[in-house]
Amino acid sequence: MSNILEVKHLKKYYGESMGVEDVTLTLKSGEIYGFIGPNGAGKSTTIRTIMGLINKTEGKIFFNGLELNSNAPKVKELIGYLPSEVNLYGDMKVKEMLDYHETFYKKDIHKKRSKLVKLLKIDENKLIEDLSFGNLKKVGIVLALMHSPKLLILDEPTSGLDPIMQKVFHDILKAEKELGTTILYSSHILSEVSNLCDRIGFIKDGVIIKEDELANIKNNNYTYLKISSEYINDIKKELGLKVKEENDKEVVFFNDLDTNTLLKKLSKYDIDKLLIEELSLEDLFDKYYR
Repeated sequence: MSNILEVKHLKKYYGESMGVEDVTLTLKSGEIYGFIGPNGAGKSTTIRTIMGLINKTEGKIFFNGLELNSNAPKVKELIGYLPSEVNLYGDMKVKEMLDYHETFYKKDIHKKRSKLVKLLKIDENKLIEDLSFGNLKKVGIVLALMHSPKLLILDEPTSGLDPIMQKVFHDILKAEKELGTTILYSSHILSEVSNLCDRIGFIKDGVIIKEDELANIKNNNYTYLKISSEYINDIKKELGLKVKEENDKEVVFFNDLDTNTLLKKLSKYDIDKLLIEELSLEDLFDKYYR
């Protein structure tokens, strides 16, 4: 599987303030990559830098092997982008906005546009300024997808969409993936990421702190470990694991030790109660960002 997007040691500073400290990531052709982190972690800054909306401080960005700096005009038509907040000309009708967007491309994209408008139940006769936040977001989805981009970059794409439209949107993305579209999906809604994405990167303080395939992230190497023992303080030192919650005799750990190593370490102590439970993606998020 070839790489379509490569970001290498990306840094972005606003004066002395950090936007992105050091981001390196690679998107493989035809995958959905979940880019997750809390607000302020650097997700939107990374995306806006990839899109050329803001200038990077350091690093390199490649699309299909071409560096975006000098080759941006020829590759931008192969990229679709949905920002977290969609801002369009308010005095235009939706139809006029979509017609205008069609003129940017030499190929015929009207059929794809019509299909998306129908799926998302968009009224093309409404003025942009009269649209609700959710309906404006739907127009943004059409603008991002109607030219069948090779790479689709989505920044908090479902904000403003009701649950029914979220389901429709996710079905659209799954269909795009089947066509070979690569998708960078930035979100803090973990249930969406868990249902859609092939791989996930966790970003914190402008640095990707964990990256793996979703199947690996959700496997049994990541567990809650609940232990009751009068030797709990010694056990805490022995295991060296991050604590989720605790009292005098009982501790719940975030555990990533394999079973044999864990049992060997615990065999030195009398244990009153031992419980191992699988972590959800939400639990992992809590582990990395507490």
